[in-house]
Amino acid sequence: MSTPGLFITGTSTEVGKTHVAAMIARALVADGRRVGVYKPAASGCRREGETLIADDAVMLWDAAGRPGRLEDVCPQRFLAPLAPHRAAREEGRRVDAALLRSGLEPCLASSEIVLVEGAGGLMSPLGDDDYNLDLAAEFGLPLVIVAANELGVINATLQTIITAQARAPQLALAGIVLNLATRREGDASLASNAEELRVRCPAPLLATVSHGESEFRERVEWLALACGGTSVVSPRPLPGG
Repeated sequence: MSTPGLFITGTSTEVGKTHVAAMIARALVADGRRVGVYKPAASGCRREGETLIADDAVMLWDAAGRPGRLEDVCPQRFLAPLAPHRAAREEGRRVDAALLRSGLEPCLASSEIVLVEGAGGLMSPLGDDDYNLDLAAEFGLPLVIVAANELGVINATLQTIITAQARAPQLALAGIVLNLATRREGDASLASNAEELRVRCPAPLLATVSHGESEFRERVEWLALACGGTSVVSPRPLPGG
């Protein structure tokens, strides 16, 4: 793919992928970049009249300055809060595997950089035979991993990286964003999670986001990362590797 981009994934669901992806889009727009945004499929949408609205797509579209048409941001939308292929079955439909891929095309022509946000983690299914990681690998986009700042984040992040190494070793890993998606009073790990990730992960910790923050405190060169990432997935051995 000639247009540079990033694939934003998460260590799980509800880790704040969309929030972080929107922050990245706003940072790029503030730098004067033309940003395209794409979410291949979304479930748990809400109905407005005859239309299903994906709030994640709306957030991404707004953050990118409303490029193109909202319906192109997420062309496959489903009502049930299930994995997309299951949600589609609830409606007597199927996820269109070809559209998962071709749906990216409308935002390529007018964009300097594209941001693709997956649905769930890398191994969350998008269709009967497709996982988020399959699309990331086919698009060839460096991965940005959004990790929930909570007890257990080290294991969840390393497992995500190991999965990427095993199934798509050719993918560059741009880095990790540690995000406090919900307030976690009394979680002692918050004081050390960032340092543990820096020491243990074979990818840079790009930024830490506190609850409610809408702009990065760190200066991150997102376009440079999109043009090749900072490293391939295995520059430093993982524990036991």
